[in-house]
Amino acid sequence: MAKTSTTTQGLRAAIERSGYYPALVAEAVEAAVGGEPVRSYLVHQETTFDQNEVRRHVTVLVLTGNRFIVSHTDEQAADTTSPTPYATTSTESVKLSRISSVVLSRVVANPESYTPGSLPREVVLTIGWGAVSRIDLEPAACGDPNCDADHGYTGSSTADDLSLRVSEAGDGPDTVRQTLAFAQSLSEATADLTA
Repeated sequence: MAKTSTTTQGLRAAIERSGYYPALVAEAVEAAVGGEPVRSYLVHQETTFDQNEVRRHVTVLVLTGNRFIVSHTDEQAADTTSPTPYATTSTESVKLSRISSVVLSRVVANPESYTPGSLPREVVLTIGWGAVSRIDLEPAACGDPNCDADHGYTGSSTADDLSLRVSEAGDGPDTVRQTLAFAQSLSEATADLTA
């Protein structure tokens, strides 16, 4: 990772600010990015409760000139495979040309008095590139209420590779702003490929 880039330095600082195994997370992200300049990034830490345990997870999204990089790091408690707690880090590098959809859902309070430029209460960023699809099926039916024939199934397939929810209350306004900025950068980068 080029250390002279302001955006690259901002990415490293954001990883360190998250406080979630910053050396481990930064090394994985830097290895995936390689020497490419970073155009935009998003670091999102999420804490979940699993029965009696608190689990943390961090997702780092990076946009370069040619690729979209996703990094996930999870911590695990000691178990039968490891006598000590451990962390798992994975990265995926996706060519921008493979991204098929960038969906940004905004939740705003009091929409009747919405002012353009106001920060949404929460945003959900969903990105699809065809690695994971969700299939929702349901029994098909005809219009006859007395029909008991088997009409098979009907359904839909949805690209659902990554979905990230960020809220002002849980993550803070800066994280919501960063998510909006990243989504815009990624949408523009994928639009440039079709122009």
